[in-house]
Amino acid sequence: MTKHLLEVDGLKKHFPIKKGLFGKTVGAVKAVNDVSFYVKEGETLGIVGESGCGKSTTGRSLVRLLEPTEGKVSFDGQDITKFSANDMRKVRRNIQMVFQDPYASLNPRHTIEKILAEPLIVHGMKDAKKRKEKIYEFLEIVGLNAFHAKRYPHQFSGGQRQRIGIARALMTNPKLIIADEPVSALDVSIQAQVLNLMQDLQKEFNLTYIFIAHDLGVVRHISDRIAVMYLGKIVEITDSNELHQNPMHPYTQALLSAVPIPDPHHDENEVVLEGDMPSPANPPTGCAFHTRCPFKMDVCTKAVPELKEQKPGHFAACHLYNGTNSNDI
Repeated sequence: MTKHLLEVDGLKKHFPIKKGLFGKTVGAVKAVNDVSFYVKEGETLGIVGESGCGKSTTGRSLVRLLEPTEGKVSFDGQDITKFSANDMRKVRRNIQMVFQDPYASLNPRHTIEKILAEPLIVHGMKDAKKRKEKIYEFLEIVGLNAFHAKRYPHQFSGGQRQRIGIARALMTNPKLIIADEPVSALDVSIQAQVLNLMQDLQKEFNLTYIFIAHDLGVVRHISDRIAVMYLGKIVEITDSNELHQNPMHPYTQALLSAVPIPDPHHDENEVVLEGDMPSPANPPTGCAFHTRCPFKMDVCTKAVPELKEQKPGHFAACHLYNGTNSNDI
């Protein structure tokens, strides 16, 4: 049985709202509000949802780029939420991030060689010759040439910059890569190249991915399992194919019906969402989705639905279903 590389239990990230001359805290933006999941070694977990649902905040909280408000994050059997800054630096050797904007995440004043050398220096590779060899090797692995090492980020296209971002994440031989919308800023043709590169690298280096995106089509292409987030909570999580063939949560159904299908005769009933996502500073009572749900019942406005296993391996948080097993995933 494949072990769980990462286990997240009750993760919360709240940002205080301050007002007045003395900055008195008057509330909180509940960006991530009680999220639990696991990631198995070697798999890809996709996290999808609209902008503002908390998926990027979740990814950054996992590596403590943002400090979690509550909850437990266990990586390789160790609770890293209790680690000191120095211990966390050692853990980050095994957990790396690829960011959405490849230009903003690369220092424009440094050459590519200096950018890629930085993680090696931080993690103790003092031999300059070995560093240079490794940099050239990984540039070739991600589809660039060694002579690109002397150039600056502005001299590359968006797709090439993202390849550099991926190479930087690989420099420390990590076990887990958290990819935060890594292809959303790229052209569609380049997206496919970068996704295929990531899949090839996963096989070559036995990587585990958390792939964050708002495009279900992209996530389906690369993910083994998919978690759907809405207003800081996971509302459904299951196998990628199962999610597309049998979506349970009305929000998942709406996301899937919004994916364009290149067939003029396709007449599947669309689930159209009305209104906007509520503010995470003032979420609705009961089920957070009830303000936009076409199947709303009285209970939805009062009780928060638990994320329950509705069928083997398929978890959904919805009052439409009566799960028999309420164990956490």
